[in-house]
Amino acid sequence: MTTPLRFCLVLHNHQPVGNFDFVFEQAYQESYLPFLNVFEPFADLRISLHTSGPLMEWLDQHHPEYLDRIGQLVAAGRIEILGGPFYEPILTMIPAADRHGQITAYSQWLNRRLGAEVQGMWMPERVWEASLASDIVDAGISYTVLDDFHFGNAGLAPEQLDGYYLTEDQGRVLRVFPGSERLRYLIPFASPEETRDHLGLMHARRHGAVAVFADDGEKFGTWPNTHNHVYRDGWLERFFRMLQENRHWIETVTLSDACRGSEPRGRIYLPDASYREMTEWALPAQRQALLEQLQQEFSGQPNWQQLQSFIRGGFWRNFKVKYPESNEMYARMMEISRRCQRLDQPNHPAALAAKQALYRGQCNCAYWHGAFGGIYLPHLRHAVYQQLIEAENQLDRIAPPPSPHVDVTVDDFNFDGFHEIKLSNDRLCAYVAPAAGGALYELDIRQARHNVLATLARRPEAYHRKVEQGAGQQTDGVASIHDLVVFKQEGLERCLHYDPYQRNSLIDHFFLPGEATPDLLAAVEVDEYGDFVQRPYQVKNRRNPDHIQVQLQSRGLVDGHEVVITKGIATRAGSSTLEIAYLLEELPRDREWEFAVEWNFSGLPSNAEGRYFFDEHRQPIGQLGTRLQLENQSSLGLADDWLGLRFSFRMAKPTGFWTFPIETVSHSEGGFELVHQSVVVMPHWTVRADAEGRWSVTFQLQCDTRDDEDSPTHAATRRQAPVPL
Repeated sequence: MTTPLRFCLVLHNHQPVGNFDFVFEQAYQESYLPFLNVFEPFADLRISLHTSGPLMEWLDQHHPEYLDRIGQLVAAGRIEILGGPFYEPILTMIPAADRHGQITAYSQWLNRRLGAEVQGMWMPERVWEASLASDIVDAGISYTVLDDFHFGNAGLAPEQLDGYYLTEDQGRVLRVFPGSERLRYLIPFASPEETRDHLGLMHARRHGAVAVFADDGEKFGTWPNTHNHVYRDGWLERFFRMLQENRHWIETVTLSDACRGSEPRGRIYLPDASYREMTEWALPAQRQALLEQLQQEFSGQPNWQQLQSFIRGGFWRNFKVKYPESNEMYARMMEISRRCQRLDQPNHPAALAAKQALYRGQCNCAYWHGAFGGIYLPHLRHAVYQQLIEAENQLDRIAPPPSPHVDVTVDDFNFDGFHEIKLSNDRLCAYVAPAAGGALYELDIRQARHNVLATLARRPEAYHRKVEQGAGQQTDGVASIHDLVVFKQEGLERCLHYDPYQRNSLIDHFFLPGEATPDLLAAVEVDEYGDFVQRPYQVKNRRNPDHIQVQLQSRGLVDGHEVVITKGIATRAGSSTLEIAYLLEELPRDREWEFAVEWNFSGLPSNAEGRYFFDEHRQPIGQLGTRLQLENQSSLGLADDWLGLRFSFRMAKPTGFWTFPIETVSHSEGGFELVHQSVVVMPHWTVRADAEGRWSVTFQLQCDTRDDEDSPTHAATRRQAPVPL
């Protein structure tokens, strides 16, 4: 009698922190619930199931009956529950203490809710570095699953990837299973018989082999066109029936069963990797496009399969280079994590709340981008910042600073080798990068837990060549999202514009008078005559008991003329107003320029009800996607009635305003689409030098929440004059 092939069906169900409630519900109705309904009657089948913490908490609140059914199958031994870090962070992105905390917290939660004794875990996005092994074992985990791609990078041949291996770090031994890329593309897109035949080849090669399918549960119903294919057309039922009919040689087992029932294939040390597609997405766009071109060119060669195993893409951490906005989120998260680790009252209720908010802010999806929307989805970025700001608010409750207060801190907050400035009070928290144009790159409205500068610049992506080729590339039918080409809107090729700098605020521009318009600025088709956009500024801080001003100065060129800019950013204790002052010196008296200061506002959607510009009389003058060209204004405001936020510019001298939206052409599992990222507001002035070659202006940005509107104390701070330079 031959030993049957052990087939491990491992599902990973996940929805990120901050995803819309209707998306959770849709995935539940289209994937999670129908899969369970089909699976339950097949009493001989066993699976391993991972459900991420954000999704598990939502299910417990909205569909506890589903979790009750899962718990019954756990008790019956038919479902093994895999653990992992609670809120699905990339483990290499977070400190070791947070890895341990997230994994152990989730194992305890799963035990309490489902009665599961967690032994194995899902590795988020299968992002692996060798030093993780010791942290994972120390957190109580015995085994995990990666991709066969990892093992190929370590030099193993495909025929060796039919069982688990042992890996080690600092004397801690972890069992690691190779998940099959071939099975990921067969299931559920090919017929069940093709999977049977593939398993048959493995079984013929070595009796007792272990085959592992490990992939997203959403591909069973939520991915485009899969619900009809998997359920209405009966693919999943046929698949399970095929497994049942071949149970004399295919034994469906959990990862735990496979560990107990087979010996390890050997020891292996795996290099830094994730699944193959992820390593390609982590490359710079041009190199990613070149890799795709080379793969297409050589895929028909006789030795391609052997050659492909030696091809590696990029390194996950470089998403923080590819998208500097990701690095800013990461750096903010690390700042909060360090504060949590320094606590001398770790069991204080506010400390526990801060740590949970920190863990939620570590959810990986907003930190990278591939076939899924990722960092291009504003609501995911804002959810990360919301949790991180909440964590900081909670930490301030443990040892409250004097109220009201205003502070300034200098540090390399974003790990770029230069010092940044953090200016904060009870209501606002502003981060300034003197080395990068003296720009404001984060502005937190603390009460609303909203970073209005969670923006994203438009940049080239490898898939933009498909957009340029247009809808003729569109695919029909059921296919993996890695192969699917769908256009959710027409004319996207006309929306491909690229920004030469990050879309921050307090960015200093010089144009020739009459050349700039909102349309041309949005398309990046206006010549820049100054070099201050990314020029380093020198900084000094001016402190008084109730207010602080960050003063920045730089000498640069405007159309060949040396000009000195000094700009001040100030706020007061208890105030939600930023006070801005500009002084331009050494201006030529025979020249005029249009000087503009760029501001970006993120999280305030365009073309949406309740989001609009308003004038000095608080009257709406267009939704936030409107391209305005206003002259001789004393104020301009932006409102978001849903968030309860108002932003008001109050100008000391008549001002022109240009406004326009920043929209990216990006890719998600649903296809290519245009996504609103931020609203640009550019106050601008025609600069004419006075007798001393100087020009100056002051203005205020008032950042109100719904509760601020009627506050007499807050109203008093709004009426104070800006701090002069």
